[in-house]
Amino acid sequence: MVKRSFFWILMICIGIPAFAQEVTYTLEENINYYEDLTETQTDYQKERCKLDVYYPQGMEKLPVIVWFHGGGPEAGEKHIPDGLKEKEVVIVTVNYRLHPKVQHPVYIEDAAAAVAWTFKNIDQYGGDKNKIFVTGHSAGGYLASMVGLDTSYLSKYDIDTNDIAGLIPFSGHTITHFTIRKENGIPGTQAIVDKYAPLYHVRKDTPPMLLITGNREMEMLGRYEENAYFYRMMKVVGHENIELMELDGYGHNMVYPAVPLLLNFVKEKSQGE
Repeated sequence: MVKRSFFWILMICIGIPAFAQEVTYTLEENINYYEDLTETQTDYQKERCKLDVYYPQGMEKLPVIVWFHGGGPEAGEKHIPDGLKEKEVVIVTVNYRLHPKVQHPVYIEDAAAAVAWTFKNIDQYGGDKNKIFVTGHSAGGYLASMVGLDTSYLSKYDIDTNDIAGLIPFSGHTITHFTIRKENGIPGTQAIVDKYAPLYHVRKDTPPMLLITGNREMEMLGRYEENAYFYRMMKVVGHENIELMELDGYGHNMVYPAVPLLLNFVKEKSQGE
């Protein structure tokens, strides 16, 4: 009893709390990210162009992760991947319009509008607009890359893509997306690199990048190899802040084991290391 009392007195005297403060997280759902960006919207735009914000209460200047779901872009719903909750970061998870109700570049434009909304509003949720990281899986990874590499999409909102703190596509196309090729009658095995390909926009001054794919023998249609080529071309033009990670033992559905890599990257870049 004496030792225990001394422990509590010591904690009070030196100002260290006996227990870590519990953080409460809030999920604000179905925010229309076009509402303040455009005066007119279609019914499908109003229905689909929504995002959720998941954030810890009472904290400020936190890193922000914008997450785009996969699925084509022909399917899928906004969600927070396993392993991202309660990590003292703000999560923005986004729905965007889907093929065949729309065709390219509408879903890329939606992704850019969601990122623009984040830059303009995230301080209300304790996020730091200087620490916005854009990521997603498969089609979502492709959208993250396009928004971060093709400067034209965010420039419509007077936002410099290089103000993004980092791009972390999970198993995303670097060639033109197969859905866009399908919309043009081009088979999925025929590689195209045009203005709808991240590879078309290779440049030295992009934000830091972490490319993550599954194992090359288990991935979808050469996804590792196209990321490896993108990585090499970025190195050729002089981009020094890019990494490529191949997750052995995992195929295209490699989100869960990649989440810790994402969080480590966010922590490192947020601290300026």
